[in-house]
Amino acid sequence: MKIEVLGTGCTKCKRLFDNVTEAVKKSGISAEVVKVDTLDEIINRGVMMTPSLFVDGTERVSGRVPTVNEIIAILNEGA
Repeated sequence: MKIEVLGTGCTKCKRLFDNVTEAVKKSGISAEVVKVDTLDEIINRGVMMTPSLFVDGTERVSGRVPTVNEIIAILNEGA
C-alpha cells in the first residue's frame, strides 16, 4: 500500500503526515508513507485544497486533517 500526503509544508500538512504515520503504526498495515510537497506535483494531481491524502493513487481526503481513527478506517477499506 502506498500512502501519500500532499501539501506544501503548512501546519495542517505536517499534522496529517504525523496522523498517517501513527495510523499505520497502530493498524499494523504494511505501507509506504510518502510526503509530496512540490507544487508542480500537487497541481499535476489536480489537488485543489491541501492537505490531501492519497491511498494507492486515489484521493481520499482533501482540505482537512482526518483523525488517526479516520485514517485507520480508510486504510482498512483498502486492505
